[in-house]
Amino acid sequence: MKIMIASDIHGSAYYCDLMLREFEQEQADRLLLLGDILYHGPRNDLPKDYAPKRVVEQLSALKDRIFCVRGNCDADVDLMVLPFPMTSDCSIMPIGERMMYVTHGHVFNPENLPPLHSGDILLYGHTHIPTLRDVKGCMCINPGSVSLPKNGSRHSCILLKDGIFGWKDIETGDYFRHYDSCVEEKSL
Repeated sequence: MKIMIASDIHGSAYYCDLMLREFEQEQADRLLLLGDILYHGPRNDLPKDYAPKRVVEQLSALKDRIFCVRGNCDADVDLMVLPFPMTSDCSIMPIGERMMYVTHGHVFNPENLPPLHSGDILLYGHTHIPTLRDVKGCMCINPGSVSLPKNGSRHSCILLKDGIFGWKDIETGDYFRHYDSCVEEKSL
């Protein structure tokens, strides 16, 4: 199964469209969203083509293939308009022999790890910066932001297949980093 992992769309119809084009091109089976779907948040500027209603329409076509955790900018009213559930702040998914803790990152993150065992993975968003970092034997992985990248990073997402995480620039379609969760990091 191939899973696209994305975070922090923040209501940008333009970047949501680019992300969904990559989803189609990659022929991904599922879309895992790490929160902050519609609202831009009080600390962020408006992203390009800010149109939350259009983002709802864009994501509706994939509603049966989306799994989503809630971010700090996701409000109860967002749950009323999104056609897929987003009721949990976190989830746990197996990945091979490891467990992957999936969250937005505003509570649990590399500085405040959830209860993980050595070798487990923390998958989080929130910082808008693509990250791969070992913390206390746990790999902390962040896809970056679809619409509002920070610290000079790219508009990005991750594709996960057979334990390999690939960071992809959604504007160019280029992969810029890989991590094999069964072996070791490989940068391009």
